Amino acid sequence: MDWGTSFDEYLEHLCETIGHSDRRAGLVGYCQGLMLPIARKRVEPLAADLEPHRVSARHQSLHHFVSKSEWSDAALIEQVRRWVLPHMDPSNGLYWIIDDTGFPKKGKHSVGVARQYCGQLGKQDNCQVAVSLSVATTEASLPVAYQLYLPQEWADDPERRQLAGVPEEIGFATKPQIAITQLREARQSGAPSGVVLADAGYGNDTAFRDSIGELGLPYAVGIQSSTRVWPPGLAPLPAESSTGKAGRPLSLQRRVPGHEPTSVKELAVGIDASRYRMVSWREGTRATLSSRFAALRVRASHRDYRRAMRRNEE
Repeated sequence: MDWGTSFDEYLEHLCETIGHSDRRAGLVGYCQGLMLPIARKRVEPLAADLEPHRVSARHQSLHHFVSKSEWSDAALIEQVRRWVLPHMDPSNGLYWIIDDTGFPKKGKHSVGVARQYCGQLGKQDNCQVAVSLSVATTEASLPVAYQLYLPQEWADDPERRQLAGVPEEIGFATKPQIAITQLREARQSGAPSGVVLADAGYGNDTAFRDSIGELGLPYAVGIQSSTRVWPPGLAPLPAESSTGKAGRPLSLQRRVPGHEPTSVKELAVGIDASRYRMVSWREGTRATLSSRFAALRVRASHRDYRRAMRRNEE
């Protein structure tokens, strides 16, 4: 089968999710345009290359499909996953990568635009941010979920929402909350198990880590050096005995002076140097990327004085 025939079959597969047959030409044309060897992938240049003798009509058709036609981007991405994932070899490991992407944006009227951290610029600036979930193996990766982050200032501004066309059912959610929803929906749709990877923007959130554990997935996430944990062999104290005391039985875990969690920075500094191992993970632009690592089993301590049960060691 030549690549052209295979691509046509792929587009037919995608068209199964967009509903009315009138949308088929828009989807096929837009996807074909994205594959063209042109620098600007905006609607007008795509229309000019697809049908140079009917640029105006083609532009109108593509613009209507992208901005006005009713179809589900989530359903379309799910259809892509169904096609691609069976061709990805998980024998050497499968990973779920959570990240966000910032798009520099001037003005204040585009949905979700605000002054926030933009990874593309490496600093705080006016931008839009989208949270994404990708599945990856050692040889390939595939985005399977993508959602624009709506800052609190947008979520709480009815007039601004109405002018930008933000649906009423979309409220404020933190980036970790968006990410765990994406991961949960992917698992519910039959996506395979894998190791979840995320940076400290997500790993710092205890509820995010707890939710991954509830899904039965292992994870490796970044955290801040100030994150507090119980060192190896230590855990919060059990509830005090209420024998002979009036009132409801005590059930929450305790901390006492001298028996408290510590920061991971303090723990790392206190480890004997012989426990560390140098690990290299890939070639960088200037040199091999490597650093020192040590592995310890600890318990997260965030607000465990409000819990009756100890967290598992990790």
